[in-house]
Amino acid sequence: MTDTDPELPRALALAWGVAAAPQRGPKRELSIERIVEVAAELADEGGLAAVSMSAIAQRLGFTTMALYRYVSAKEDLILLLHEHGIGLPPIGIQDAGHWKDAIRTWTREVVAVYSAHSWLLDIPIVGIPHTPNNLAWLDALLQVLERTGLEPRDRMSAALLVTGWSRWQGIVNRSYDIAIRDAGVTPEEFEQGDASLLSALVSADAFPALRDVIDSGAFSDGTDPFPWGLERILDGIERAIDGTPTPPPEGHVAPDAYPKDAAVREARAKRRELEGKLREAVRKEKDVIAKARAREAKGK
Repeated sequence: MTDTDPELPRALALAWGVAAAPQRGPKRELSIERIVEVAAELADEGGLAAVSMSAIAQRLGFTTMALYRYVSAKEDLILLLHEHGIGLPPIGIQDAGHWKDAIRTWTREVVAVYSAHSWLLDIPIVGIPHTPNNLAWLDALLQVLERTGLEPRDRMSAALLVTGWSRWQGIVNRSYDIAIRDAGVTPEEFEQGDASLLSALVSADAFPALRDVIDSGAFSDGTDPFPWGLERILDGIERAIDGTPTPPPEGHVAPDAYPKDAAVREARAKRRELEGKLREAVRKEKDVIAKARAREAKGK
């Protein structure tokens, strides 16, 4: 940093290692690094809600006030905790020969971090990352995307797409892990029970498309659905590299076409009104069918 650079908030200065450490304080074994390590231990054990200055102080054997000499606010602690939990990306990401393989590796490694420290998913995203470890992950992905020849702005957009997909996979995996743990069953038993319940609830009359997917075994054959989605993202990036636009479906009308045209706005408003009436009519039809079935069953 130079004299002309903006002054960093204390949490960022701590993350970058440019903040002055307290000159006076309790015993030498108390440090910012040790405070963050204990915070991570608590988060791994009980989630982000288990992390507090008092809980950290109790585990370290110090008073809560002693910790505030090192970390002045809970928000600063969370930023440093996130930086600690995400760690640095593996060097091997760049070793993959093809850029698609490298992105697959990057995604797999990020999801593994979320699996090891699922509380990372509870820390909200508030903008562009500014801490070194987070930036290292982004830089690793952008280095891979440099191989594609995409323009810088498009590389960043592609990185955002892959990052979002990885985070969503981490969120879904965590939800399933919690549900399986609470149910006290194996993942296979949970999946079969979940699929059976869905199959019992979904009829072909009410949900024809969903029933078709259920009957195909998509919910019960143990197939991981996430790799397919990632491959479609990679295919889309490849089309962008080749300069091939993705054609819209036949008859598709762009939702933002002529947004200021009064006649278009009126037509869209009418369509939304009719769609609402159609949904209400479908709901009433289902109610009538359900009552007819009940009468038939009662007559038998």
